[in-house]
Amino acid sequence: MAVRRQPTLRDVAAAAGVAVSTASRALTRPGRVNADTADRVVAVAKELGYIPSASARALLSGRTATVALVLPDVTNPFFFGLVRGTGARLRESGYVQVLADTEESAEVEADTLRKLRGQVDGAVLAASRLSDEQIAAAAADLALVVVNRTIPGTPGVLLDTAGGMVQALEHLASLGHRRVAYASGPATSWSDGRRREALLPAAARLGVELVVVGPYAPVRQAGAQAADAALAAGATAVVAFNDLLAFGVLERLDALGVPVPERMSVIGCDDIFGADLVRPALTTVESPVERAGRMAADLLLARLEGDQTDDEPTGADLDDEPLAHPRDAADPVLLPTHLVVRSSTGAAG
Repeated sequence: MAVRRQPTLRDVAAAAGVAVSTASRALTRPGRVNADTADRVVAVAKELGYIPSASARALLSGRTATVALVLPDVTNPFFFGLVRGTGARLRESGYVQVLADTEESAEVEADTLRKLRGQVDGAVLAASRLSDEQIAAAAADLALVVVNRTIPGTPGVLLDTAGGMVQALEHLASLGHRRVAYASGPATSWSDGRRREALLPAAARLGVELVVVGPYAPVRQAGAQAADAALAAGATAVVAFNDLLAFGVLERLDALGVPVPERMSVIGCDDIFGADLVRPALTTVESPVERAGRMAADLLLARLEGDQTDDEPTGADLDDEPLAHPRDAADPVLLPTHLVVRSSTGAAG
């Protein structure tokens, strides 16, 4: 007795009257095709008993339907929104997201990107510690989108934390602070350099003496050293690279009996979970992190769609919905930030 062969994707496409590429998108990324077309393809696939094989698709197309989100520190709450944003958008398009923690190490990050080649379809690189040249070289072998970085020829999303830091300095100046310490982040942080470049001219404009201390690791434990340096510099306020560092500053000042904000005002950056729960509640720069994640995923999906090598579209493909985002982006997308004023800032003593 003859054994009935397993139906293929080409069988589904033929029965549904669409191109193979359309059938593939309807079954793996239904949001990328017309809803009626997607419903018709799914119904035909069920009727024929078609069972998609992820491994077979990967072998035929060279795609894995997997995207990496590369982070410098997966324990930093700032990145939680990014994980949610990229994950949700990629899931909607039929991709699985995997996380890679580079432990604030440029060496680990470079090695991770080398190992990801051929294992994922692309990667979102967040707050990279690599040089421009290293990222450009990696982008030649792997579809990349960067977050909080600008690399010529590589799509990216920027959170305007530099502008947020200027808002913080303006807030302190309005409270009468004339000597402010900036507790800087890692020496390899591109965004830290951008913030210092924005703060220095802003300080001159506002008549504020800015004292840069650090660099510090962007963790709570480094806050004690930052607080000591700000006190030694005679500052009446300290702006920290991120909220974790600011939490440590608050702890150290409390241990030393330095009242906040009566004697020292403290500002963080990121508005992570807990920023409104510490005492005093932390004034900080809020960023639309989850939105940045979704936009970064959109940019990567546009690049991956542009690289597709499926069958040439036929008349049946004309029912497909247009992409909701550009095929590429020459300039990074800039998202605004804003200062959230809480109890950790007050008039200069």
